[in-house]
Amino acid sequence: MASSRRRRIGVVGAVAGIGAAGVGAAVGLRRLAVGRVRLRPDPDADEPFGELRGRPLTVLADDGVPLHVEIDGPDDAPLTLVFSHGYTLNQDAWHFQRRDLPRLRPGEARPRLVFWDQRSHGRSGRSKPTHATIDQTGSDLYAVLRATVRPGAPVVLIGHSMGGMSVMALADRHPELFDGAARAASGKGRKAGKGKSAKPEADGGPRVVGVALMNTSCGDLGQMTLGLPLVLAKVLRPLAPGTLRGLGRQADLVDRARALGADLAFIVTRHMAFADKYVSPTVVDFLEQMIRATPIDVIAEFYPELIAHDKAAALEAIGRVPVLVLSGGEDRLTPCEHGRSIADTLPDAEYVEVGEAGHVLPLEYPGVVTGGVRRLIDRVRLDREERTA
Repeated sequence: MASSRRRRIGVVGAVAGIGAAGVGAAVGLRRLAVGRVRLRPDPDADEPFGELRGRPLTVLADDGVPLHVEIDGPDDAPLTLVFSHGYTLNQDAWHFQRRDLPRLRPGEARPRLVFWDQRSHGRSGRSKPTHATIDQTGSDLYAVLRATVRPGAPVVLIGHSMGGMSVMALADRHPELFDGAARAASGKGRKAGKGKSAKPEADGGPRVVGVALMNTSCGDLGQMTLGLPLVLAKVLRPLAPGTLRGLGRQADLVDRARALGADLAFIVTRHMAFADKYVSPTVVDFLEQMIRATPIDVIAEFYPELIAHDKAAALEAIGRVPVLVLSGGEDRLTPCEHGRSIADTLPDAEYVEVGEAGHVLPLEYPGVVTGGVRRLIDRVRLDREERTA
Protein backbone atom coordinates (compact mmCIF):
# COMPACT_ATOMS: atom_id res chain seq x y z
CA MET A 1 0.00 0.00 0.00
CA ALA A 2 1.45 3.34 -1.06
CA SER A 3 2.47 5.78 1.61
CA SER A 4 1.06 9.32 1.70
CA ARG A 5 2.06 12.53 3.39
CA ARG A 6 -0.51 12.95 6.13
CA ARG A 7 -1.65 16.01 8.01
CA ARG A 8 -4.17 15.60 10.77
CA ILE A 9 -5.83 18.71 12.07
CA GLY A 10 -7.63 18.35 15.37
CA VAL A 11 -9.92 21.31 15.85
CA VAL A 12 -12.85 22.18 18.02
CA GLY A 13 -15.93 23.10 16.01
CA ALA A 14 -15.91 21.83 12.45
CA VAL A 15 -18.58 20.41 10.24
CA ALA A 16 -20.44 17.22 10.90
CA GLY A 17 -21.42 15.40 7.74
CA ILE A 18 -24.58 15.83 5.77
CA GLY A 19 -26.72 12.74 5.43
CA ALA A 20 -27.79 13.29 1.85
CA ALA A 21 -31.27 11.90 2.13
CA GLY A 22 -31.94 13.34 5.57
CA VAL A 23 -30.83 16.88 4.84
CA GLY A 24 -31.87 16.93 1.23
CA ALA A 25 -35.43 15.97 2.03
CA ALA A 26 -35.72 17.93 5.27
CA VAL A 27 -38.88 20.04 5.55
CA GLY A 28 -40.57 21.97 8.33
CA LEU A 29 -40.11 24.70 10.91
CA ARG A 30 -37.11 26.72 12.04
CA ARG A 31 -38.48 29.37 14.42
CA LEU A 32 -38.31 27.05 17.43
CA ALA A 33 -34.59 27.64 17.82
CA VAL A 34 -33.48 30.18 15.29
CA GLY A 35 -34.21 33.19 17.44
CA ARG A 36 -31.67 32.24 20.05
CA VAL A 37 -29.14 31.15 17.43
CA ARG A 38 -29.35 34.51 15.71
CA LEU A 39 -28.50 36.36 18.91
CA ARG A 40 -25.02 34.82 18.80
CA PRO A 41 -22.06 36.49 17.08
CA ASP A 42 -22.15 35.95 13.33
CA PRO A 43 -18.72 36.56 11.78
CA ASP A 44 -20.05 35.89 8.26
CA ALA A 45 -23.20 38.01 8.49
CA ASP A 46 -21.95 40.44 5.84
CA GLU A 47 -20.40 37.84 3.53
CA PRO A 48 -21.93 38.10 0.01
CA PHE A 49 -22.81 34.43 -0.32
CA GLY A 50 -24.17 33.57 -3.74
CA GLU A 51 -23.18 36.93 -5.21
CA LEU A 52 -19.69 36.19 -6.55
CA ARG A 53 -20.06 35.74 -10.28
CA GLY A 54 -17.73 35.12 -13.19
CA ARG A 55 -17.98 35.33 -16.96
CA PRO A 56 -20.90 33.04 -17.88
CA LEU A 57 -20.66 30.30 -20.47
CA THR A 58 -23.15 27.64 -21.48
CA VAL A 59 -21.62 24.26 -22.35
CA LEU A 60 -23.74 21.56 -23.95
CA ALA A 61 -23.30 18.09 -22.51
CA ASP A 62 -23.10 15.16 -24.91
CA ASP A 63 -26.84 14.55 -24.45
CA GLY A 64 -27.72 18.21 -25.01
CA VAL A 65 -28.22 19.31 -21.37
CA PRO A 66 -27.00 22.93 -20.97
CA LEU A 67 -24.37 23.22 -18.24
CA HIS A 68 -23.88 26.58 -16.56
CA VAL A 69 -20.20 27.52 -16.31
CA GLU A 70 -18.49 30.64 -14.91
CA ILE A 71 -14.88 31.68 -15.44
CA ASP A 72 -12.74 33.97 -13.28
CA GLY A 73 -9.27 35.17 -14.17
CA PRO A 74 -7.23 35.78 -17.32
CA ASP A 75 -7.47 33.44 -20.29
CA ASP A 76 -3.67 33.42 -20.57
CA ALA A 77 -3.15 32.27 -16.98
CA PRO A 78 -0.45 29.57 -16.67
CA LEU A 79 -2.79 27.23 -14.77
CA THR A 80 -6.55 26.60 -14.72
CA LEU A 81 -8.42 25.21 -11.71
CA VAL A 82 -11.78 23.52 -12.39
CA PHE A 83 -14.15 23.11 -9.43
CA SER A 84 -16.87 20.42 -9.26
CA HIS A 85 -19.39 20.79 -6.43
CA GLY A 86 -21.24 18.15 -4.43
CA TYR A 87 -24.66 16.51 -4.31
CA THR A 88 -27.63 18.88 -3.76
CA LEU A 89 -25.35 21.96 -3.92
CA ASN A 90 -24.17 24.28 -6.69
CA GLN A 91 -21.00 26.13 -7.67
CA ASP A 92 -21.57 28.75 -4.96
CA ALA A 93 -20.45 26.13 -2.44
CA TRP A 94 -16.92 27.20 -3.47
CA HIS A 95 -17.58 30.76 -2.24
CA PHE A 96 -14.52 31.09 0.00
CA GLN A 97 -12.14 29.51 -2.51
CA ARG A 98 -13.51 31.77 -5.23
CA ARG A 99 -12.93 34.74 -2.95
CA ASP A 100 -9.50 33.84 -1.61
CA LEU A 101 -7.54 31.98 -4.29
CA PRO A 102 -7.13 35.08 -6.52
CA ARG A 103 -5.42 36.84 -3.59
CA LEU A 104 -1.89 36.39 -4.79
CA ARG A 105 1.24 35.71 -2.81
CA PRO A 106 4.47 37.53 -3.76
CA GLY A 107 5.65 36.45 -7.21
CA GLU A 108 2.59 34.26 -7.80
CA ALA A 109 0.78 34.25 -11.15
CA ARG A 110 -2.99 34.45 -10.88
CA PRO A 111 -4.71 31.15 -11.73
CA ARG A 112 -7.79 30.91 -13.88
CA LEU A 113 -10.80 29.52 -12.01
CA VAL A 114 -13.63 27.60 -13.67
CA PHE A 115 -16.81 26.74 -11.78
CA TRP A 116 -19.78 24.77 -13.10
CA ASP A 117 -23.15 23.55 -11.90
CA GLN A 118 -23.65 19.81 -12.20
CA ARG A 119 -26.62 18.76 -14.32
CA SER A 120 -30.02 19.38 -12.66
CA HIS A 121 -28.26 21.50 -10.01
CA GLY A 122 -27.96 25.27 -9.77
CA ARG A 123 -28.35 27.08 -13.09
CA SER A 124 -27.71 24.05 -15.28
CA GLY A 125 -30.49 22.35 -17.22
CA ARG A 126 -32.52 19.41 -16.02
CA SER A 127 -31.40 15.95 -16.97
CA LYS A 128 -33.42 12.94 -17.98
CA PRO A 129 -33.76 10.75 -14.88
CA THR A 130 -31.91 7.94 -16.65
CA HIS A 131 -28.95 10.27 -17.20
CA ALA A 132 -28.61 11.23 -13.53
CA THR A 133 -25.49 9.09 -13.16
CA ILE A 134 -21.91 9.55 -12.02
CA ASP A 135 -20.63 8.32 -15.37
CA GLN A 136 -22.66 11.08 -17.00
CA THR A 137 -21.33 13.78 -14.66
CA GLY A 138 -17.84 12.60 -15.59
CA SER A 139 -18.74 13.10 -19.24
CA ASP A 140 -20.15 16.52 -18.35
CA LEU A 141 -16.85 17.46 -16.72
CA TYR A 142 -15.07 16.39 -19.89
CA ALA A 143 -17.33 18.70 -21.93
CA VAL A 144 -16.59 21.57 -19.54
CA LEU A 145 -12.84 20.96 -19.85
CA ARG A 146 -12.97 20.85 -23.63
CA ALA A 147 -14.92 24.13 -23.69
CA THR A 148 -12.85 26.08 -21.18
CA VAL A 149 -9.24 24.81 -21.34
CA ARG A 150 -7.20 24.96 -24.52
CA PRO A 151 -5.70 21.71 -25.84
CA GLY A 152 -2.53 20.72 -24.03
CA ALA A 153 -2.92 23.37 -21.32
CA PRO A 154 -2.40 22.33 -17.67
CA VAL A 155 -5.42 22.04 -15.39
CA VAL A 156 -6.00 21.05 -11.77
CA LEU A 157 -9.31 19.32 -10.97
CA ILE A 158 -10.94 20.01 -7.60
CA GLY A 159 -13.96 17.99 -6.51
CA HIS A 160 -16.10 17.91 -3.38
CA SER A 161 -18.31 14.90 -2.58
CA MET A 162 -20.17 14.00 -5.79
CA GLY A 163 -17.83 16.40 -7.59
CA GLY A 164 -14.92 14.18 -6.56
CA MET A 165 -16.82 11.21 -7.97
CA SER A 166 -17.22 13.14 -11.23
CA VAL A 167 -13.42 13.55 -11.34
CA MET A 168 -13.04 9.79 -10.84
CA ALA A 169 -15.57 9.09 -13.60
CA LEU A 170 -13.59 11.37 -15.91
CA ALA A 171 -10.37 9.53 -15.06
CA ASP A 172 -12.08 6.20 -15.67
CA ARG A 173 -13.31 7.29 -19.13
CA HIS A 174 -10.38 9.48 -20.18
CA PRO A 175 -7.18 8.34 -18.45
CA GLU A 176 -5.20 9.84 -21.33
CA LEU A 177 -5.87 13.33 -19.95
CA PHE A 178 -3.93 12.67 -16.78
CA ASP A 179 -0.38 13.81 -17.30
CA GLY A 180 1.46 10.57 -16.59
CA ALA A 181 3.77 10.24 -19.55
CA ALA A 182 6.60 12.38 -18.22
CA ARG A 183 6.18 10.99 -14.71
CA ALA A 184 6.48 7.43 -16.01
CA ALA A 185 9.52 8.34 -18.12
CA SER A 186 11.25 9.93 -15.14
CA GLY A 187 10.43 7.02 -12.84
CA LYS A 188 7.84 8.98 -10.81
CA GLY A 189 4.33 7.79 -10.11
CA ARG A 190 2.79 4.83 -11.86
CA LYS A 191 3.08 3.68 -15.42
CA ALA A 192 0.62 5.03 -17.97
CA GLY A 193 -1.15 1.68 -17.77
CA LYS A 194 -3.33 -0.61 -19.85
CA GLY A 195 -1.86 0.40 -23.18
CA LYS A 196 -3.72 3.73 -23.23
CA SER A 197 -1.99 6.84 -24.45
CA ALA A 198 -0.89 9.31 -21.78
CA LYS A 199 -0.69 12.14 -24.34
CA PRO A 200 -3.81 14.31 -24.09
CA GLU A 201 -2.69 16.36 -27.10
CA ALA A 202 -3.66 13.44 -29.32
CA ASP A 203 -7.19 13.76 -28.00
CA GLY A 204 -7.24 17.54 -28.17
CA GLY A 205 -7.89 17.81 -24.44
CA PRO A 206 -6.08 19.59 -21.62
CA ARG A 207 -3.40 18.05 -19.39
CA VAL A 208 -4.63 17.23 -15.91
CA VAL A 209 -1.58 17.95 -13.76
CA GLY A 210 -3.11 17.79 -10.27
CA VAL A 211 -6.24 16.66 -8.43
CA ALA A 212 -7.86 17.66 -5.12
CA LEU A 213 -10.51 15.35 -3.68
CA MET A 214 -12.43 16.26 -0.54
CA ASN A 215 -15.22 14.58 1.43
CA THR A 216 -15.53 11.93 -1.24
CA SER A 217 -15.30 8.20 -1.84
CA CYS A 218 -14.34 5.79 -4.59
CA GLY A 219 -17.08 3.34 -3.55
CA ASP A 220 -18.72 1.18 -0.87
CA LEU A 221 -21.08 3.93 0.31
CA GLY A 222 -23.84 1.39 0.77
CA GLN A 223 -22.44 0.81 4.25
CA MET A 224 -22.68 4.42 5.44
CA THR A 225 -24.58 4.98 8.68
CA LEU A 226 -25.26 8.76 8.48
CA GLY A 227 -24.11 8.91 12.09
CA LEU A 228 -26.86 6.55 13.29
CA PRO A 229 -26.22 3.56 15.51
CA LEU A 230 -25.18 0.67 13.28
CA VAL A 231 -28.23 -1.46 14.13
CA LEU A 232 -30.64 1.37 13.29
CA ALA A 233 -28.70 2.29 10.14
CA LYS A 234 -29.01 -1.27 8.85
CA VAL A 235 -32.77 -1.10 9.31
CA LEU A 236 -33.21 2.30 7.66
CA ARG A 237 -30.62 2.03 4.86
CA PRO A 238 -32.76 -0.10 2.52
CA LEU A 239 -35.72 2.25 3.00
CA ALA A 240 -33.96 5.45 1.90
CA PRO A 241 -34.00 4.94 -1.91
CA GLY A 242 -37.66 3.93 -1.92
CA THR A 243 -38.62 6.81 0.35
CA LEU A 244 -36.85 9.31 -1.86
CA ARG A 245 -38.40 7.85 -5.01
CA GLY A 246 -41.81 8.23 -3.37
CA LEU A 247 -41.08 11.84 -2.50
CA GLY A 248 -39.76 12.40 -6.02
CA ARG A 249 -43.09 11.30 -7.46
CA GLN A 250 -44.74 14.06 -5.41
CA ALA A 251 -42.07 16.64 -6.22
CA ASP A 252 -44.34 19.68 -6.52
CA LEU A 253 -46.03 19.01 -3.19
CA VAL A 254 -42.76 18.26 -1.37
CA ASP A 255 -40.92 21.27 -2.81
CA ARG A 256 -43.79 23.58 -1.81
CA ALA A 257 -43.60 22.21 1.71
CA ARG A 258 -39.83 22.74 1.76
CA ALA A 259 -40.23 26.34 0.63
CA LEU A 260 -42.97 27.13 3.14
CA GLY A 261 -41.28 25.58 6.14
CA ALA A 262 -37.54 26.14 6.17
CA ASP A 263 -37.17 26.26 9.95
CA LEU A 264 -36.81 22.56 10.66
CA ALA A 265 -34.55 22.30 7.61
CA PHE A 266 -32.32 24.95 9.19
CA ILE A 267 -32.18 23.02 12.46
CA VAL A 268 -31.51 19.69 10.74
CA THR A 269 -28.81 21.22 8.53
CA ARG A 270 -27.14 22.88 11.50
CA HIS A 271 -27.29 19.69 13.56
CA MET A 272 -26.07 17.33 10.85
CA ALA A 273 -23.64 19.60 8.99
CA PHE A 274 -21.91 21.53 11.77
CA ALA A 275 -20.21 20.42 14.97
CA ASP A 276 -19.45 23.94 16.19
CA LYS A 277 -22.41 25.27 18.17
CA TYR A 278 -21.19 28.79 17.40
CA VAL A 279 -21.15 28.31 13.63
CA SER A 280 -22.31 31.35 11.70
CA PRO A 281 -26.10 31.20 11.19
CA THR A 282 -25.51 32.88 7.84
CA VAL A 283 -23.40 29.95 6.70
CA VAL A 284 -26.08 27.51 7.91
CA ASP A 285 -28.71 29.48 6.01
CA PHE A 286 -26.58 29.54 2.89
CA LEU A 287 -26.04 25.77 2.92
CA GLU A 288 -29.68 25.06 3.68
CA GLN A 289 -30.85 27.32 0.85
CA MET A 290 -28.61 25.55 -1.66
CA ILE A 291 -29.98 22.18 -0.58
CA ARG A 292 -33.57 23.43 -0.61
CA ALA A 293 -33.10 24.85 -4.12
CA THR A 294 -32.35 21.36 -5.44
CA PRO A 295 -35.65 19.73 -6.44
CA ILE A 296 -36.57 16.65 -4.47
CA ASP A 297 -36.91 14.54 -7.62
CA VAL A 298 -33.31 15.43 -8.56
CA ILE A 299 -32.21 14.33 -5.09
CA ALA A 300 -34.14 11.08 -5.57
CA GLU A 301 -32.64 10.46 -9.03
CA PHE A 302 -28.99 10.84 -7.96
CA TYR A 303 -29.15 9.12 -4.56
CA PRO A 304 -28.99 5.49 -5.84
CA GLU A 305 -26.01 6.47 -7.99
CA LEU A 306 -24.08 7.69 -4.96
CA ILE A 307 -24.74 4.42 -3.15
CA ALA A 308 -23.74 2.31 -6.17
CA HIS A 309 -20.69 4.43 -7.05
CA ASP A 310 -17.52 2.37 -7.57
CA LYS A 311 -14.54 4.01 -9.26
CA ALA A 312 -11.62 2.48 -7.39
CA ALA A 313 -10.06 1.51 -10.72
CA ALA A 314 -9.92 5.18 -11.73
CA LEU A 315 -7.35 5.90 -9.02
CA GLU A 316 -4.66 4.40 -11.28
CA ALA A 317 -4.97 7.35 -13.70
CA ILE A 318 -5.39 9.92 -10.93
CA GLY A 319 -2.27 8.54 -9.24
CA ARG A 320 -0.09 9.77 -12.11
CA VAL A 321 -0.31 13.36 -10.82
CA PRO A 322 0.09 15.09 -7.43
CA VAL A 323 -3.09 14.69 -5.38
CA LEU A 324 -4.57 16.35 -2.30
CA VAL A 325 -7.13 14.33 -0.30
CA LEU A 326 -9.11 15.97 2.51
CA SER A 327 -11.63 14.35 4.80
CA GLY A 328 -13.57 15.08 7.97
CA GLY A 329 -13.27 12.90 11.01
CA GLU A 330 -17.01 13.20 11.67
CA ASP A 331 -18.21 13.02 8.07
CA ARG A 332 -21.38 10.92 8.11
CA LEU A 333 -21.86 10.73 4.35
CA THR A 334 -18.33 9.90 3.20
CA PRO A 335 -16.52 8.77 6.36
CA CYS A 336 -12.86 9.62 6.78
CA GLU A 337 -11.94 5.97 6.22
CA HIS A 338 -12.86 6.50 2.57
CA GLY A 339 -10.48 9.42 2.26
CA ARG A 340 -7.70 7.49 3.97
CA SER A 341 -8.24 4.59 1.59
CA ILE A 342 -7.97 6.87 -1.45
CA ALA A 343 -4.81 8.53 -0.14
CA ASP A 344 -3.17 5.20 0.74
CA THR A 345 -3.80 3.93 -2.79
CA LEU A 346 -2.11 6.91 -4.46
CA PRO A 347 1.68 7.22 -4.76
CA ASP A 348 1.88 11.01 -4.43
CA ALA A 349 -0.99 12.11 -2.17
CA GLU A 350 -1.05 14.60 0.66
CA TYR A 351 -3.74 13.55 3.12
CA VAL A 352 -5.42 16.09 5.40
CA GLU A 353 -7.87 14.87 8.01
CA VAL A 354 -9.74 17.48 10.04
CA GLY A 355 -10.54 15.49 13.14
CA GLU A 356 -13.83 17.09 14.20
CA ALA A 357 -15.03 18.13 10.75
CA GLY A 358 -17.72 16.67 8.55
CA HIS A 359 -18.96 16.81 4.99
CA VAL A 360 -18.76 20.48 3.93
CA LEU A 361 -15.09 21.36 4.33
CA PRO A 362 -15.09 24.05 1.58
CA LEU A 363 -17.58 26.10 3.61
CA GLU A 364 -16.70 25.28 7.19
CA TYR A 365 -12.95 24.99 6.92
CA PRO A 366 -12.28 27.24 3.93
CA GLY A 367 -8.77 28.05 5.15
CA VAL A 368 -7.85 24.36 5.27
CA VAL A 369 -9.23 23.80 1.77
CA THR A 370 -7.74 26.96 0.23
CA GLY A 371 -4.39 26.35 1.91
CA GLY A 372 -4.36 22.77 0.70
CA VAL A 373 -5.14 23.85 -2.87
CA ARG A 374 -2.31 26.40 -2.71
CA ARG A 375 0.10 23.67 -1.58
CA LEU A 376 -1.12 21.45 -4.39
CA ILE A 377 -0.47 24.25 -6.90
CA ASP A 378 3.05 24.62 -5.49
CA ARG A 379 3.63 20.86 -5.83
CA VAL A 380 2.34 20.92 -9.40
CA ARG A 381 4.71 23.75 -10.29
CA LEU A 382 7.65 21.99 -8.65
CA ASP A 383 6.73 18.77 -10.42
CA ARG A 384 6.66 20.53 -13.79
CA GLU A 385 9.98 22.25 -13.08
CA GLU A 386 11.58 18.91 -12.21
CA ARG A 387 10.32 17.43 -15.45
CA THR A 388 11.84 20.18 -17.57
CA ALA A 389 15.11 20.45 -15.62
